[in-house]
Amino acid sequence: MPLEHVDVVVVGAGLSGIGAGYHLQTMCPDRSYVILEARHDIGGTWDLFKYPGVRSDSDMHTLGYRFKPWTGEKAIADGPAIMGYLRETVAEHRIDEHMRFHRRVTRAEWSSGDARWTLTVHDSKTGEVSTIACGFLFMCAGYYSYRKGHTPEFPGRERFQGTIVHPQEWSETLDYAGKRVVVIGSGATAVTLVPAMADKVAHITMLQRSPTYVVSWPDVDRVATALRHVLPESWAYRITRWKNTKFQQTVYQRTRTHPESVKRKLLAALRAELGPGYDIATHFTPRYNPWDQRLCLVPNSDLFKAIRAGKASVVTDEIVTFTETGIALRSGTHLDADIIVTATGLSVVPLGEVEFVVDGSPVDFSGTWTYKGFMLSDVPNLASTFGYINASWTLRADLIAEYVCRLLNHMARTGTDQCTPRLRASDRDMPVRPWIEHFSSGYVQRMLHLLPRQGDREPWINPQNYTRDKRMFLKSPVDDGVMQFTSRASDAVPRAAAVAVRA
Repeated sequence: MPLEHVDVVVVGAGLSGIGAGYHLQTMCPDRSYVILEARHDIGGTWDLFKYPGVRSDSDMHTLGYRFKPWTGEKAIADGPAIMGYLRETVAEHRIDEHMRFHRRVTRAEWSSGDARWTLTVHDSKTGEVSTIACGFLFMCAGYYSYRKGHTPEFPGRERFQGTIVHPQEWSETLDYAGKRVVVIGSGATAVTLVPAMADKVAHITMLQRSPTYVVSWPDVDRVATALRHVLPESWAYRITRWKNTKFQQTVYQRTRTHPESVKRKLLAALRAELGPGYDIATHFTPRYNPWDQRLCLVPNSDLFKAIRAGKASVVTDEIVTFTETGIALRSGTHLDADIIVTATGLSVVPLGEVEFVVDGSPVDFSGTWTYKGFMLSDVPNLASTFGYINASWTLRADLIAEYVCRLLNHMARTGTDQCTPRLRASDRDMPVRPWIEHFSSGYVQRMLHLLPRQGDREPWINPQNYTRDKRMFLKSPVDDGVMQFTSRASDAVPRAAAVAVRA
């Protein structure tokens, strides 16, 4: 059979992939595209995670799409509500007509002679292997492995007689009513699980090695609600989105310039929540500054209410070993448990765990430079979406999708078919900086050595700054002297060989 060819392949049907589909058919209506999704449904994170209370950890007016107003009552929405929003978006724009499910892309090979990617695709339902070719490959597969979460090696794990579960592998049939539960972790998942389970369990304990900054915020945006009563829905959404984005950026910048001031305010709010007798210093005062790791959002003080009611507790200690009946700690304390939840994070992976090859040479991502945080030096016609660590993911996903469309339209106007970021002579002495800076969370630090580098000047940066990104993606010229536009192999610059992918 002849090789199927489309103009653009989008990998992933989560938030980013759905947004990519909308932008492609809106800004590039003459291009054909398909969305390949490894799982059985849309939604990505919001379909994968089934643990109790799963919700957004940022407001839906910024986590939602720029083109699709969030109309739900709650700005901090649960997983089912977010899935409803995504299904509505897909149906309204008929994006589902371009989707193929159970299609896991495992290998992508670029040929400059043909100006195309050839993808190896595994059908997880039938086991069949097929290929599809495209002129441009748009990776929207998220930043972590969907196959397995990160779980450290806990001594004595095999001794425990109860149930051990990672939130990424949660079974909706798990019965935790009346059980003693220990949640290992202190991040967004842990602070979500504890209050969501507290009313049903005998007791629930959040066991952390070190604390995280936690802040309470109402799940209903009163300003957004008021605006919807007096303005058209689209206007109210646009204003609320602007307000919340400005607030996010202002708070983040304040943590960079005045970290001690922000820290004092956060801890004062915690004392007001938990009272003067609670040991804030031990359980809620991290060793790092605010936003050196992501702040954990607690809607309507639900975690603190559970602690005050005696239904939940926080223990800050180190695990010595699992036992038959729970966990033995460094302090000599033993936590009795029927269920242990290992909310210990995600396994970050480069570009969807796909093996990439360019003109016969395997791509080593750690040897490349990031171009604007979404493309790679010397890798043609490949874009990847990575959102913000300090704001809502979709803010950046929208910008990247629009820029990809600008690239595609520029190539159509100029009669070129390859776009490749290449270092200028003046760029070759750039100091090497990690792909993400000033962020110490373990799930990022564990994988930084596998990720692209960034330099000290545009466009070889990944700024994680929405205001700067808007200028860089929406205003800067596409033909910037770094992005090289060529046609086929006749005028393409040969690419140096790279070592094998470590993914």
